Amino acid sequence: MKIFDVRYMIKTPLFWWKSQGLCSLFLYPISLIYGAISSIRMKYGQRWNAPIPIICVGGFVMGGTGKTPTALALASAVIDKNLKPGFLSRGYGRKSTLSLRVDLEKHGAYDVGDEPLLLAQRATVVVTNDRKMGVKMLLQERVDIIIMDDGFHSADLRADFSLIVVDSHRGLGNGLVFPAGPLRVPLSRQLLYVDAILYVGDTKNIIPSIKNKLIYFSKLEPRLKFDFSKTRVLAFSGIADTKKFFTTIQKLGAIIEKHYSFGDHAHLSDKKIECILDQAQQDNLVLVTTEKDAMRLYKRSGIAEKLLSISIVIGVDMIFQDPTNLSDIVDKTILSFDNRNSCI
Repeated sequence: MKIFDVRYMIKTPLFWWKSQGLCSLFLYPISLIYGAISSIRMKYGQRWNAPIPIICVGGFVMGGTGKTPTALALASAVIDKNLKPGFLSRGYGRKSTLSLRVDLEKHGAYDVGDEPLLLAQRATVVVTNDRKMGVKMLLQERVDIIIMDDGFHSADLRADFSLIVVDSHRGLGNGLVFPAGPLRVPLSRQLLYVDAILYVGDTKNIIPSIKNKLIYFSKLEPRLKFDFSKTRVLAFSGIADTKKFFTTIQKLGAIIEKHYSFGDHAHLSDKKIECILDQAQQDNLVLVTTEKDAMRLYKRSGIAEKLLSISIVIGVDMIFQDPTNLSDIVDKTILSFDNRNSCI
């Protein structure tokens, strides 16, 4: 059953993250239909029991919550156990529909998507629309554990551990299902498949309606390679929450004179890049962007290559409040896989 893939929306509407108003109420009847279809898809999907442990890193809502940094942190925990991780991704935002093993020497974001390029710096990545095929490709790479970046709502594979990442500031937004709100599927249906929740940010902003689930806490920390103290910058970003990025660099001491926001996974045209470069040169501003945005410029030539070469790129790491949580998640995944196999 195919339903509209909203991950290619340009930007999530602001009313999703506010109290329910006229816009959400007007769209509510449509959200009931969408929610019913998505619930059926989750409930009756024929999940394949893959012959390898699978950790699924997902989210309740549309838009970024920190899934990719979480997946990277989990991969490091797997490596610390002398095991080989592999990432499975749809490669959102890519133009190709081929099933590919990501090769940093030849692939760019047009081929595989921006997030897989980040993941490939840590471990083997396969991008595919056919997750079963993706598992088989990773098995050929002799990985020990698969980390699925997103895919929680897919009915293709059975995950051994599903970790849901929640932005503590945004939470569930207005609590409604698309298009009236940001929820991908009604919360009650999603909770049936959740093993643990990772809150990113303020530890006080937990969702009171969610009970009887493992809870972890973490925060995103920027990797500093530049002293921004009183530096006048032009910041540009095309991620789910650009405001969070701009706030981060301001906290690092930067003075944002100009900023450009684009849709999540958006590829910049040469015309837009030229505009950014001209503005920075005209006002003598330092260019700053995110690691994810940099990946969309990676392997491009001409003016895009120039923009990347002169921009300061800010990466982030997911730091767990209790570092042992990562090892615990890996252990629970392996145990769940062993139990799954013993029942076959």
